[in-house]
Amino acid sequence: MQTTINTFFKLLEFLVVACMVAMVIMVFGNVVLRYGFNSGISISDEMSRYCFIWLTYIGAMVAMRDKTHLGVDTLVRRLPLGGKKMCLFLSESLMLLCNVLFFLGTWKMHDLQVTSYSVVVGISMIWIYGIGYVTAAVMGIMNVHKLVRLLTGRLADSELVNVVESEDHVIMAETETETGVRGRA
Repeated sequence: MQTTINTFFKLLEFLVVACMVAMVIMVFGNVVLRYGFNSGISISDEMSRYCFIWLTYIGAMVAMRDKTHLGVDTLVRRLPLGGKKMCLFLSESLMLLCNVLFFLGTWKMHDLQVTSYSVVVGISMIWIYGIGYVTAAVMGIMNVHKLVRLLTGRLADSELVNVVESEDHVIMAETETETGVRGRA
């Protein structure tokens, strides 16, 4: 099961890179065509915008899994174990609620998006905004999984704070572990 999940998130990371590369190629190519040849590809503006929308939502899913979203942990780190658990429960519950609302909002807009077509490309807008289904479902599953682990006592104390230190601290900690000496990396 873990292999399937890892493969899914590797696919998402690949899609983020693919969207970014497609955006760069389309925008740069269009700039060169407009300034160099006084023409352009009208589809590139719209498609690069759609790639950006997908990149944002897919990136949010990957960031949630990697715990790389911005966060402030000043208060939570100073709380006792019970306080940390309560804050994590509230945080995950509120995120789950937001994901449910996001999914329901996408569902309510579904009929409108299916019958609405993009101006230049001519595809149904559900192909663009339907990413809300995927994002809300994936992130909601992650919230439920963490809540179940918290409520069943299978969550380690180190996982009670959702903020990961900066990369500099991680690299420094790895260096200290490897060398056995505390110092600069």
